Amino acid sequence: MLKLVKLEEKYKKQFFDMMEEWTKSGEEIIPWSICRLDYTDFETYMKNLEVKEEKDGLVPDSNFFALDTERNIFVGAVNIRHILNEGLLLHGGHIGDGVRPSERRKGYATEMIRLALEECKKLGIYRVLIVCDQKNIGSQKSIQKNGGILENEIPTEDGRIDQRYWIDLSE
Repeated sequence: MLKLVKLEEKYKKQFFDMMEEWTKSGEEIIPWSICRLDYTDFETYMKNLEVKEEKDGLVPDSNFFALDTERNIFVGAVNIRHILNEGLLLHGGHIGDGVRPSERRKGYATEMIRLALEECKKLGIYRVLIVCDQKNIGSQKSIQKNGGILENEIPTEDGRIDQRYWIDLSE
């Protein structure tokens, strides 16, 4: 079973295992919010992981880690932005999620998004934007399985194409 948890001291080992695997893989760690600070200083990292007020282009957010309760490991992470600034409206969205390299293609992203949408409701976010790279078929499918409707595609400065999906939670 998968559940989203906030980072606590009791999850330090699971967190470090996931981050070390991701770092060794050489792949970009997503969501960016979990690698914007030096995680090796765990206490400072935990205190500053979430943005409390809008500043320096960052918006208030919540970070959750996807815990596989049967294996007691983190399989990924989710970042929920409480509001959207101009950049997030175009290229970031409300939810950013990532699955660690060894746990991909197992359906975790779809479940992580489903659980993140529940958290969005708790935060009063009923119209949710999720953005993914046009070439990331796995992300597209995970978003669509959670009710995502493609609004449009927008080119990025680095030549990629972002797809913008909206999910209505008001029903």
